[in-house]
Amino acid sequence: MRNRLLTLLGFCFLFILAGCEKEPTPVERLEAYVDLWNKHDFTQMYNQFLTNETKQEFDTANFIDRQDKLIKDLAIDDLEVTYTKPDQETEWDPKEPAAFNIQVKMNTLAGPVSFEKKLVFIHETHDEEENWFANWDPSFIFPELDAKDTVGIATIESKRGEILDRNDQPIAINGKGFEVGIVPGKFDDARKAEFAKSIGVTPEFIDKQLNQSWVKPDYFVPIAKMARTDANLLDSLIAIPGVTYQKTPMREYPYGEALAHLSGYIGKITAEQLEEKKDQGYKESDLIGRQGLERLLEDRLRGQDGIRIFIKKPDVGAEPVVIAEKPATDGETIHVTIDADLQKLIYDSMKGEPGTSAAVDPKTGETLALVSSPSFDPAHFMLGMSGERYKQLSEDPLQPLFNRFAAAYAPGSTMKPITAAVGMEVGTLNPAEGIVINGRTWQKDASWGNYKVSRLHPEAPNPMDLKKALIYSDNIYFAQQALKMGRQPFIDGVHKFGFGETMPFALNLSASQISNDGKISSEGQLADSSFGQGQMLTNILHLASMYEAFLTDGVIYKPTLYAEEEKGQVWKKDVLSADHASVMRSNLRSVVVDGFAQAANLPDIPLAGKTGTAELKATGEGRGQENGFFVTYNSENPTLLLAMMIEHVEDNDGSGYVAAMAAEVFKAYHAKLQ
Repeated sequence: MRNRLLTLLGFCFLFILAGCEKEPTPVERLEAYVDLWNKHDFTQMYNQFLTNETKQEFDTANFIDRQDKLIKDLAIDDLEVTYTKPDQETEWDPKEPAAFNIQVKMNTLAGPVSFEKKLVFIHETHDEEENWFANWDPSFIFPELDAKDTVGIATIESKRGEILDRNDQPIAINGKGFEVGIVPGKFDDARKAEFAKSIGVTPEFIDKQLNQSWVKPDYFVPIAKMARTDANLLDSLIAIPGVTYQKTPMREYPYGEALAHLSGYIGKITAEQLEEKKDQGYKESDLIGRQGLERLLEDRLRGQDGIRIFIKKPDVGAEPVVIAEKPATDGETIHVTIDADLQKLIYDSMKGEPGTSAAVDPKTGETLALVSSPSFDPAHFMLGMSGERYKQLSEDPLQPLFNRFAAAYAPGSTMKPITAAVGMEVGTLNPAEGIVINGRTWQKDASWGNYKVSRLHPEAPNPMDLKKALIYSDNIYFAQQALKMGRQPFIDGVHKFGFGETMPFALNLSASQISNDGKISSEGQLADSSFGQGQMLTNILHLASMYEAFLTDGVIYKPTLYAEEEKGQVWKKDVLSADHASVMRSNLRSVVVDGFAQAANLPDIPLAGKTGTAELKATGEGRGQENGFFVTYNSENPTLLLAMMIEHVEDNDGSGYVAAMAAEVFKAYHAKLQ
């Protein structure tokens, strides 16, 4: 009996305590509501804190689902809702609304958003429980948002940066191209196959485009895009009845083939690139640098698209209300040291022959031209090339897709001035001392076995000094000089010119080498190396740069490609003395005046330089391939130093063929400067 009484008293006590619990104040309800808001807990906010009127007007889809979706779609984070605390003495009348000033801040994918609002709590009874509940409408998401409005996201497109040459000439720019198409009602269907073949599509593709549901007889139906460099083809196409075109924004490569291997091109991003750059905001539809400078400079050229978050009103003609906007950031405009007009002069002078050229300013190290011939139109790759056309290019025996200025070649006799410089610096070569050389071939002694050094001009007069040896390009003279100085002094000497190391250059070029292992294993190999044969290789830019030393009294500058780079940075110094450099300048002028490069002996432009022919061993019977070289400059005004190589000159007058091409460049360049 006593236990039952105690239990009854306990229940009565708990009932009294429950009855004495104080109802939360509006401030306490606001505090709990704001806490849920900051946590994005819209379900609890809806179920426990909204007035009856609010719930009648806005269901869970309009309150919970909509806000959850906007949080995700707009990448909203760092949401911070605060409120202005009322005075502690404030008395709350259940018959009157309780109003509070709130502040809302958040970050979105378009930038920060902040606003202030007045939030009102009403005292109501819900499920027989009295409490304070919040009035809500969509303006608490964004102040200008109404129930029937929609929130949109727009991309603000950025512009890709442009590549300009040293004279502001366009190398890769945002220009115009053509969209060629058909007006069905005027089209001569009998010429469909002709038209399709000309633009690299199939007749079936044209039919598919013309049979789209929206097409009408007088509508323009786009079929393909064409670059401005295809203007001549476009003229022939629009002669077909019903074929016309519209201009369209497009990346332009105004110098086309002449600069293709250097400029590269953009194209649709590949699956591999998309995976590699998935964290950098690339999309499947994006264009990206695929080759050359376009690829190398992608991070700088690529713009950053902007984003705009806006409210779209349902009223016809209503202007959208911008909530937040991150402006687009265009890519950089990048100037290179290249002279695009000079580059085109050089490319045209090579007449489509397979070869490469490099031009530098010998007083600064700036790269003025880097040419690979033959080449291709980069716009065709940008627009998407047909498999048939790509097959033609890739199987072309002249290899237009092969970038020759990035490769290394045996330099042949253009190496002889370097050998001479090394010999003079070592002290074993006296340029005035003559050597008697007889016959077409020579070997040191019987230990050489069948190996002999051959020369092209056995008629050269004795005694043979350095000047005559350069004029007659005498292999035997330079072989003897190399043996006289010895293997290691020769290796050390050519190392001073940069052999055996990668050039400090923006592009990845094959390093020049003395041999495959960097050593010279025999006297025969030393002899071959002295005149640029054996396993000796050099890239064309390094070859041009090495000749700077003869014009700068022993300095080779770091080759630069970007205008922003400091000019005249010393890469190699004390390569040879001023006296020896003077000797070389005099002799290189004599090579052109008295030697076998008479095509370069111009009356108004005193060229100096050295020819060279590198023989590649035949793989079968018959004569091997010969590559012809010429390195040259204006001896009175050496602002342009040009190195040129043409493959397969064995049937084209050897290196004299190359000298004639180089002379054409200097004549045109000289005329341009007048």
